Amino acid sequence: MTPDTAEITTAVDPRGPACAAPLGEEPQPQGGAWERLRADPARMTAVRDTWRALWVSRLLVWAAGVGAVATLGLVAVRNAFDPPHITSGFGWLGDLLAAPAARWDAAWYLVIAHYGYRPDLGTATAQRAAFFPLYPLGVRAISELAVPPVLAGVLLSLVALALALYGIHRLTALELGADAARVAVLVTALAPMAYYFSAVYSESLYLALSVGVFWCARQGRWAWVGVLGALAGATRSAGLALALPVAILYLYGPREDRPPDFPPRRWRLAGIRYKPRGEALWLLALPLGVMAYAVYLALAGGSALEPFHAQEVWNRHFAGPYGGIWDATRAAFDGARQLLSFQRRHVYFKLSGGDAFVSASHNVVLFAFLAAALPAIVGVLRRLPLAYGAYVLGALALPLSYPVAAQPLMSLPRFLVVLFPLSMWLGAFLAHRPRVRPALLLFSALLLVFFTAQFATWHWVA
Repeated sequence: MTPDTAEITTAVDPRGPACAAPLGEEPQPQGGAWERLRADPARMTAVRDTWRALWVSRLLVWAAGVGAVATLGLVAVRNAFDPPHITSGFGWLGDLLAAPAARWDAAWYLVIAHYGYRPDLGTATAQRAAFFPLYPLGVRAISELAVPPVLAGVLLSLVALALALYGIHRLTALELGADAARVAVLVTALAPMAYYFSAVYSESLYLALSVGVFWCARQGRWAWVGVLGALAGATRSAGLALALPVAILYLYGPREDRPPDFPPRRWRLAGIRYKPRGEALWLLALPLGVMAYAVYLALAGGSALEPFHAQEVWNRHFAGPYGGIWDATRAAFDGARQLLSFQRRHVYFKLSGGDAFVSASHNVVLFAFLAAALPAIVGVLRRLPLAYGAYVLGALALPLSYPVAAQPLMSLPRFLVVLFPLSMWLGAFLAHRPRVRPALLLFSALLLVFFTAQFATWHWVA
């Protein structure tokens, strides 16, 4: 046994037959799936930690959302963004319970699930193309079982969230240790924007698929890497960013399926450690989800490039590689000046629209999320294998290179919350700082309550 193969013999795989541990000579517990699960302490620990994080965080989300609507009511602007009232009409109790789940972009997913994309209608439906199809297809499939669409979306998101948290626990335990894994799932479930994980949004589905891609790549299960990667690409455009870390894991590791073909070198990119084999052909499946979506739109009377042109419909423009950072810095600086001026007559950030104070506060908050993410990004690059850092930087290329003029970092918190390497690093960071951990988790949970209340009452958050 060598240092490169020692971990293989002790690795326990959480995913059952689909991505089982690569060495067949290890004795396996007999019985059904539940018996095998209970016989594995590592898996049971992951299940317990996942369940605790899941129910605590979702109880918090629903209490905050329902409580905010019951006490504060809804803002009138909701009618402009939900004209067919597709997120309401369930009676007073149903509408109240749907508040933390069915707001803003949830209406788009529900419309697509019910009516489809209809690219043949041209500009009237062009905005729908920005929302990739796997999640609304899942909502529609569950709805066919006589489940109301909003409930179908919530169920899909919750199942995906449970799988994602479980995968994050197992992946973090593999890379950073069991203590870090336990904290990482709490960090993920209690993140300030974690209410999206149980809303009718694609965040939790994409998170589960992207975590699955990394886990299968670490285990050398390349067929499943191709399948899950294609599904991730059909869920969000960011799924294309998974190709880079998968290639890095395939060529440079670390991998659990076999020892390296070449010794490590001082510079990681100086030479590959694994010879390409026929299994590498599975990696060609990664862009198939995006390609299938593009082909569908073309055959349905639209353009194959419509998902990318839709970014222009949503007022995004190319500002150069990561050029949105400069725009965001300027917007946040002018926003801070606006707030400190205590007046609305003079507008410092001329590109903002609507109420000057509201726009200023949004730009300041969005920049604060970017600033808070920077130490975590550096931590990922330093503590985790290269593939994790490459994924984070690649996934952030879209929002940071295609800003919105009025809010350069629009939706950045949603992009950040699904980047699980950030939570993995923060879990490891807090695992060794027991005095800081409760305070930071409490602060994050309070932000989660605040933003959930805003979201549920139809205030724009991110």
